[in-house]
Amino acid sequence: MRIQINTDHNIEGSEGLSNHVQSVVEHTLDHLRSHITRIEVHLSEETGRKGGDNDKRCVMEAHLEHHQPVVVTHHAANLHQAIEGAVSKLLRMLESTIERYRDQKTRAENSIVADPTIPEE
Repeated sequence: MRIQINTDHNIEGSEGLSNHVQSVVEHTLDHLRSHITRIEVHLSEETGRKGGDNDKRCVMEAHLEHHQPVVVTHHAANLHQAIEGAVSKLLRMLESTIERYRDQKTRAENSIVADPTIPEE
């Protein structure tokens, strides 16, 4: 699972911030690692230097094998809260998406009917 971190011009993309994002994402999504090819994290401050409540935004986009990307957004008062909120949303969405896929696959396997033209042994 590759994690790519992007920041806008209002957020300083420091090594400490990158390490924090990497750690939070890996810790939260580690059990889904085999399904995820890439996570893109976009951090931004919507009001710039003006400040404001809940102006920090974290968008996370997860790329799954054989699926369309899953995207979540979370706004918060600071970056840490925005990251935590986004990864929590992403976890719920990924678990739901993967479970739906498993259910569909199971239903498809269970609905296979024996071909009456083929003699049974």
